[in-house]
Amino acid sequence: METLKRYIWFDGNIVDVNEAKINVLSPTAQFGLNVFEGIRCYWNEQKKQLYAFRLNDHLNRLKRSQKLLCMEDRFSVEELKQAFLDTVKANNYHEDIAVRQTLFVDGFGSWSSVGPVNMFISPIPKAKTSAEYNKKGLNCRISSWRRINDNSLSPRIKCGANYINSRMAQLEALRDGYDTAVFINENGTVAEGPGSCLFMVKDGILYTPLLTDSVLESITRDTVIKLARDDLGISVVERSIDRTELYTCDEAFLCGSAMEITPIFSVDKYTVGNGLKGDITKKVHELYLKVVMGVAKQYSAWQTEIYRTNA
Repeated sequence: METLKRYIWFDGNIVDVNEAKINVLSPTAQFGLNVFEGIRCYWNEQKKQLYAFRLNDHLNRLKRSQKLLCMEDRFSVEELKQAFLDTVKANNYHEDIAVRQTLFVDGFGSWSSVGPVNMFISPIPKAKTSAEYNKKGLNCRISSWRRINDNSLSPRIKCGANYINSRMAQLEALRDGYDTAVFINENGTVAEGPGSCLFMVKDGILYTPLLTDSVLESITRDTVIKLARDDLGISVVERSIDRTELYTCDEAFLCGSAMEITPIFSVDKYTVGNGLKGDITKKVHELYLKVVMGVAKQYSAWQTEIYRTNA
């Protein structure tokens, strides 16, 4: 399926992407009034199956974002799920993909409108996603832009408008010759990357900022914590992190549905560890890939099969 000719779900139908039209005066076009999820699906060649990873968790978070942004509650979780499955199957993908599922406010309202709510679901091959999501490692800078906080525009809400904050940090990093950025929060401690959560390793312990440190309630973050603690026997500590700790830590990585798990090679030109992918990062990443591809049977509850079989 060609990217520019793929099928998407829009306004209750599966249509050619070129046929989907949104009113230019709608609140989503004018004010970014939408909430969304980026959901990954992984192709398992041995099983000839495409697995959506933690689909129910993503859809439940989508509903929480919708609630916090006070949008009309038009779709049930089951309706969201069925539309997702129908869209991916219509494209007949047999490769790793990323799927954007977005609820948005349509019509001719204002920034205070709560409806009418519409939806689109747009899948795309992973290789066609942003460059920073396809790198082997990242050279980061501490952004001069502060991360949004729960008393301004909560990072707990996964909405389009929030990503302007990430845009400013990412563009600044690219202009200065880096791959991506690391945000500092209003308290002066580390928050996350643009669209990704951060972990660092010191003396064999995995550290990550608190959920109250201006970070998204990340599904990938939750996955990493569970895998490290339950399967790899790695101690995980959730606490605030100072920027200079990143300069001297043994390993660090960013993670997210799009980012997966990508090592940080340097921060503000301070080399992290030996400047390569560290041992703990490797272990976490290898197990993560087994889980998302449906190989690790103990996590089968996290997988949703796209193509049903009669077996």
